[in-house]
Amino acid sequence: MRLLWVINGKVILKGLSFVLLFLFAVGVIYIERNYMSVFSTQNPAAIYKVNTEQKMVALTFDISWGKQAPEPILDILEQKNVRNVTFFLSGPWAKDNMDIVRRIDKLGMEIASHGWKHVNYSEYKDEFVKEQILLAHQTLLDITGKEPNLIRTPNGDFNKKTLQVATDLGYSVIQWDTDSKDWMRPGSDRIVENVLSKAYPGDIILLHASDSALQTIEALPQIIDGLHQRGFQIVTVSQLIENATVNKQIE
Repeated sequence: MRLLWVINGKVILKGLSFVLLFLFAVGVIYIERNYMSVFSTQNPAAIYKVNTEQKMVALTFDISWGKQAPEPILDILEQKNVRNVTFFLSGPWAKDNMDIVRRIDKLGMEIASHGWKHVNYSEYKDEFVKEQILLAHQTLLDITGKEPNLIRTPNGDFNKKTLQVATDLGYSVIQWDTDSKDWMRPGSDRIVENVLSKAYPGDIILLHASDSALQTIEALPQIIDGLHQRGFQIVTVSQLIENATVNKQIE
């Protein structure tokens, strides 16, 4: 009887172990396929949006050149009391416009990196990409005293190697799902329509505050009002990620 109990006990234990192992494996596969962390160093990926039921969107602004657009856009954001936005600043522009960078920081807005040279990182070797990210990183750190950890690569261009380099340096690569297409200069009404017709909970919206997109100045007040009228809360990219129901979901 004792031997039979031991044998049965082992059989039962082995059966339970197999079931638990199987369930664990299924869970890991499911997580990896659907909700992989953007901070994973083994499978780095860019963030285009997050999965959330809360009506939150992130307004993001890229700046690479010019002085005509940034100040008026900051004036509008300040007048509308919209501080939770994210600016992706290129290193050379930030270095030449430290007063504007400091104003962005003083207003409590999020400052992120847009790299150094405005070139496609996917066309270059890892060392070059690393150098570009670190140059911009040090510049923004010197100006604001804060270390950025989000980057939007120039032209939104990247490949797997780019993602790996950025991740190894402690960065998350941020893309967008709604493109205002303000860089195409289609007219302020079209820019507004491009945003409001496509915005949804968890969306990351691309806008520019460079002088190549001056029509954004006229469109921005209508975009802000339209988002608020539709019940959207405007948050920074970091806030969007932190408050997502499924944290850091990727595309």
